Amino acid sequence: MSRTETHGSGTIRCDHCLLDMKPEAAVTADFDGETKYFCCHGCLGVYELIHKESLATFYNSRCGWTPGPPEKTNVDAAVFKDSVRRSGTKSSIDVVLSGIRCASCVWLVEKFLPRKTGVLSARVNYATHRLTVEWEEQKTSLRDILEAVRSIGYTPHLYRKTAFNEALSREKDDLLLRFGTAVFFSMQLMLFVTALYAGFFQGIEEQYRKTFQLISWALATPVLFYSGYPFLKNALRAIRKRALNMDVLIALGSFSAYAYSIAMIFRGGEVYFDTSAMIVTFVLLGRFLEAGSRLKAGHTLTSLIEMQPKEARLVTEGHNVTIVPLEEINPGDTIEVLAGEKIPLDGTVIDGESEINEAMLTGESAPSFKSAGGEVFAGTFSLNGRLSVRVSGTANDTVLSKIIQTVEDAQSRKAPIQAAADKTAGYFVPLVMLFGLLTFLYWKFTAMDTGTALMNAISVLVVACPCALGLATPLAILLGTSSAAKKGILVKGGDVFETVSGTNRVVLDKTGTITSGTPSVTDIVGVIAREKLLQYAASIEKYSEHPVGKAVVQAYDGDLLEVAGFRVTPGKGVSGTVDGKICLAGNRAYLLESKVFLSPETEKVFERLTRNGKTVVFLAVENLFAGMIGLIDNVRDDASTLVKALNKNGIRVSMLTGDVPNVAQYVAAQCGINDIRAGLNPIEKAAVIQSMRSKGDTVIMVGDGINDAPALTEADTGVSLGHASDIALESAGVVIMQDNLSLIASLIDGSGRCFRIIRQNLLWAFSYNLVALPLAVAGYLHPIMSALLMASSSLIVMGNALRLRRF
Repeated sequence: MSRTETHGSGTIRCDHCLLDMKPEAAVTADFDGETKYFCCHGCLGVYELIHKESLATFYNSRCGWTPGPPEKTNVDAAVFKDSVRRSGTKSSIDVVLSGIRCASCVWLVEKFLPRKTGVLSARVNYATHRLTVEWEEQKTSLRDILEAVRSIGYTPHLYRKTAFNEALSREKDDLLLRFGTAVFFSMQLMLFVTALYAGFFQGIEEQYRKTFQLISWALATPVLFYSGYPFLKNALRAIRKRALNMDVLIALGSFSAYAYSIAMIFRGGEVYFDTSAMIVTFVLLGRFLEAGSRLKAGHTLTSLIEMQPKEARLVTEGHNVTIVPLEEINPGDTIEVLAGEKIPLDGTVIDGESEINEAMLTGESAPSFKSAGGEVFAGTFSLNGRLSVRVSGTANDTVLSKIIQTVEDAQSRKAPIQAAADKTAGYFVPLVMLFGLLTFLYWKFTAMDTGTALMNAISVLVVACPCALGLATPLAILLGTSSAAKKGILVKGGDVFETVSGTNRVVLDKTGTITSGTPSVTDIVGVIAREKLLQYAASIEKYSEHPVGKAVVQAYDGDLLEVAGFRVTPGKGVSGTVDGKICLAGNRAYLLESKVFLSPETEKVFERLTRNGKTVVFLAVENLFAGMIGLIDNVRDDASTLVKALNKNGIRVSMLTGDVPNVAQYVAAQCGINDIRAGLNPIEKAAVIQSMRSKGDTVIMVGDGINDAPALTEADTGVSLGHASDIALESAGVVIMQDNLSLIASLIDGSGRCFRIIRQNLLWAFSYNLVALPLAVAGYLHPIMSALLMASSSLIVMGNALRLRRF
């Protein structure tokens, strides 16, 4: 049967958007032998597409739909290009959708988009209308995806990162208005209810009794239908979706008392309008305080977003300076930063000098001096001097933007323990409704009093608190990730807290983690001329991200030679053609594998250098040994402090390195590490981690290089430092932005505290319900007291979670 409705006024409704229209103005089409009517060709097109994709159940499940056709807006994909995040062959983007009118719209988008070739996933946040979509670049394009969204009636817009907090702020303001209204009318209501209670015990004339009951009815009505409207609306949606939730219990309890009281006015019984009103009032108080807690927790993200300037001084041809939005600046452009301004984009200084406050990235209060060649970062502050900066990436490519994205992603990921709570909450509401029904029937047939039976049943519905279960984990994760970010620890998901809290072994990489990561050349031993040896080595190492390679390049102050066929062998070395000759630079094992002969004298020099803790880089030219370079990388001052703190807490510490045993033992002895594994390539490091885990250890791996990526991924939790390579940063579950190893101990302590609070909250939520429900069934709790206890239970969970404001 058609969904088209005919009204007495002679109008019909559009089968897609439900807009009223004259029959003669309708666009008609046949579907499965049935005529459908549409207000425009746009609605017809959307209906055809939804019907073609077998998603027509959308029309049966939508509720709260506002009539009206889809927006007729052209979408320019170029506007969105700077918002795309790329990782290998995959891309993702966040957009805000207009036209989302109910939860069924969310369902439709999430079902429709993944059916398109190349689209990997699509998620819509109903509260903020934010769509996150991921796709493969080779199989589809951003333009095709945006057009697909528009084709089913939703218009994509640029996503602003403050949208979530803005939506939460609007929600809080709305709750405050509804709560204030409820309090005002409930206070007036209680005056008349008090008179009715007094009349029940002392007697009251029927005309006054009836008048007070009618006034109570009038005062309770706006409380239930205006202040309680969100509960009623969400309850109806939940019932239609067959996904019962907390709002169903609140709506049933408050509406039952309200409806029963109306019946009793005309039948001469007692009324309970105060019960209906106070249930709504107390639950609104809890929701309002919850929204405030979530908003406060989100302020960390907002403060990070506000660090990013919106405009920059673009230096154009002729050295003219124009202030333009960041969206108009491309990599390679030159911008000007004056004293007292925030740096708008990441880049390299090409002219000028200034001291830069980088506290937001490094935590160091002392400014960092920058001149030509120095790297600067968006959001940091230029204290003095003028800088010309060559931009290295767009606003979405900055370190600050990646930090913001990491915090956002972390707050949306669930801890495994939450899955159990969510599953329990799914059975909880139907079970409570069953208890409520049984309670009503029991008291109805034992006390022979419908009023008593109803009040006890309402107490059961209202005292149950699945919202405490729902809040226990996400609020703790929200506060934990925000507080950790303030301290310079970026946790990429709530699940990380649960894993880290059970850690019993920490594995540290040597170079750049235990050591400073800034080695310096101390020895040059060559078969060829010293200058030529250093020139060849520096030329081939200039493309390397390894600290040792960078140190070799820094040691040479002459002209570098061109390199062809450059190749990295992770954990071993680099190769390429320099000045027409094939060159290899790397460790001893790399040269031996490449069949380069090392004389006994060379081996003796190598042994002497490594015994003194020096890393040795070998150079071979045309497969002949050309020389070696010795470097020293000093152990960090805070390495031994970290090891002592971990050992004190019963956590074992190991060191993995690709360096030779002599150097590894020298470094380990300085910081108190006993378990050493040396001479490992990246795959072997990962295998060691896998072996530790197979023996029951929960492992944190700390590293910063490309060669650490497999081990970081293999560990239960990977931790990389802020100066790490991009691959290490991507592979890690935690990024420590400050140059402070002691934050690893803080991460473990803070994660343990976060997980303890989650467990305490869940224990409280379960225990509360186990005690309160039997009391309500037994008739010891009045519905008003039940509502107060339910709100208090949520407040206790929130108060406990707020302890995480200090990580």
